[in-house]
Amino acid sequence: MIRRIEVTGAGSVRLAAWDYAADAKEDGPAGPGVLLLHGLMGRASHWAGTARRLAPRYRAIALDQRGHGRSDKPEGPYSREAYLADAEAAVEQLGLAPVTLVGHSMGGLTAWQLAARRPDLVRAVIVCDMRAAALGEASQHDWESWFESWPLPFASLADVRKWFGEDDPWVDPPRPARGDFYTEIMEERGDGWRPVFARRHMLRSRAPWILDAHWEELTQVRCPALVVRGLEGELGRAEAQEMVRVLPRGSYAEIPDAGHLLHWEQPAAWYETVERFLEESAIPRQRTGTT
Repeated sequence: MIRRIEVTGAGSVRLAAWDYAADAKEDGPAGPGVLLLHGLMGRASHWAGTARRLAPRYRAIALDQRGHGRSDKPEGPYSREAYLADAEAAVEQLGLAPVTLVGHSMGGLTAWQLAARRPDLVRAVIVCDMRAAALGEASQHDWESWFESWPLPFASLADVRKWFGEDDPWVDPPRPARGDFYTEIMEERGDGWRPVFARRHMLRSRAPWILDAHWEELTQVRCPALVVRGLEGELGRAEAQEMVRVLPRGSYAEIPDAGHLLHWEQPAAWYETVERFLEESAIPRQRTGTT
């Protein structure tokens, strides 16, 4: 059973979360906590496969961050401080500490920033295809143009799947798995299918971090940290390896035949990478039987 729960984030923003280990352990604790943080435009359901895989041994919880999924969508703030405070609130209110944070893209940045700020709360970090280098102002302009190119509203989910997976002119070569990924962030309205988020909120969320580099915060992450990249993703190998070098207890993994959405495109390889890190480097497996 998957149980929906709520967290009160910064400024009393209501955040929706899903506990995938709600009944995994009927005779005791569900296991060490794992909080899954999606990337920009994502939602908790994007972690469903990962959470189900971890649930028998860990208390796996996926969070809809502010402005995303079924969480509140205020006009602001969408600052780094707000996202960090929300994640911190989730860890504390749900009793997950010391937690392993698993973050994709923007969620990865939140994960390592929280680990740097609150080492008492975080046991380990997994960063999935997130850059530490500044992206620059041109990146924001590109995103604005990309959003404007969306042929909204979509007539059907099949149209969503085809456009993002095959026809998106901003993606070359096409990546069919993107189509399924984007169907998860659409909802049906009176005139057709539109994103569950406001695109202006996504641009506001990017603005605080694309102009700044985040190397200094990596040096402050004292817990074990895994940097994972897809071979065809946005995080290049040289930058990823430099992130690992800067991290006091960093390690590295890459997944072939995968782009930015590597946990969606190559789930089996992703699960294996995550489980190996959890078991060997970060947190002990839940004990069973006698010792």
